[in-house]
Amino acid sequence: MVLYAIKSIMKSKRKVFVGLSGGVDSSVSAALLKKAGYDVTGVFIKVWQADFLPCNWKEERLDAMRICARLEIPFLTFDLQKEYKKEVVDYMIREYKAGRTPNPDVMCNRHVKFRAFFDKAMKMGADFVATGHYAQVKKTKSGKFEMKAGTDSNKDQSYFLWTLTQKELSKTLCPVENIEKPEVRKLAEKFNLHTTTKKDSQGLCFIGKVDLKEFLSHFVKEKPGKVLDESGKVIGKHEGAFFYTLGQRHGFLITKKTPYDTPFYIVKKDTKKNILVASEKKPENNFLKYTRIVKIEDTNWILEIPQKGKKCSARVRYRQPLEKCTIEIKSGKKAVVTFEKPIGAVTPGQSLVVYNKDTCLGGGIIY
Repeated sequence: MVLYAIKSIMKSKRKVFVGLSGGVDSSVSAALLKKAGYDVTGVFIKVWQADFLPCNWKEERLDAMRICARLEIPFLTFDLQKEYKKEVVDYMIREYKAGRTPNPDVMCNRHVKFRAFFDKAMKMGADFVATGHYAQVKKTKSGKFEMKAGTDSNKDQSYFLWTLTQKELSKTLCPVENIEKPEVRKLAEKFNLHTTTKKDSQGLCFIGKVDLKEFLSHFVKEKPGKVLDESGKVIGKHEGAFFYTLGQRHGFLITKKTPYDTPFYIVKKDTKKNILVASEKKPENNFLKYTRIVKIEDTNWILEIPQKGKKCSARVRYRQPLEKCTIEIKSGKKAVVTFEKPIGAVTPGQSLVVYNKDTCLGGGIIY
């Protein structure tokens, strides 16, 4: 049962540093690699955490230590607080202030897990790094590496890994890539790991669930402003346009009410003018959010740059169904993606990720 999950991994005594979050996916990854014959070291990544948030890193670190003790493998802690604060937290604050919606999980993978952690592991003599991501890393006939969606479509995390390059993929292992989540928990039980029934983490990468407005209020001052309807009429007020995301239906006050009102959703925001536009139309039915043409920047193409007019599929948010499209590459790491039919939830700051069937080609940031 175990071997089918790692049959694409060459058995040897090569050294691998496994990023242990204290959860079930990474702990099973470490167990599978040890069983496959690798020289495994567990690494807990300590990141920056605000003093006004619950302190949970010590608990997670303890869980990671217990996994290493159970598997009889070395345990290390990498202090990456500085990198996380700069590349994830400061980035989030900067994006919200600019009126965009950031994707911290993408940047955490890009700058913390597959740069700071990856680079330090390599300097310490690791041949590979490994994580509990549900994504497949495969070597092609040409000797290059590609990334495919994880076997478990409900857990596939390739959307958050589109920034990886050949450098990282050539030295990255994802042992749970071919396993569905229920089977991962069964394997944890078989390995006698205490994370068998531990709930999956939710919310912001490494930090967990946070109230966005409360979090941002510690870094950005409130700036009261007006809420308008789609005709431009003032219908309410808010505490700062940068605190809100498109589609949000809570946290702002509608003052022009009737007994027949339905919930209002934010359909547009202007952080320069500090104005929100709200509508009673549900976001998926709101014409303001649908388009066929999406522009992206800061692109990364994993294997090769797509040819002009290449037919493929893409999604603009996690777990959104893939939609058919074509790509036109522009200068300056920019591209224009044209969908066959209009799609919704196109939000500046979020990631658009491109696929050829189940192979992730790369992506970019919507602008």
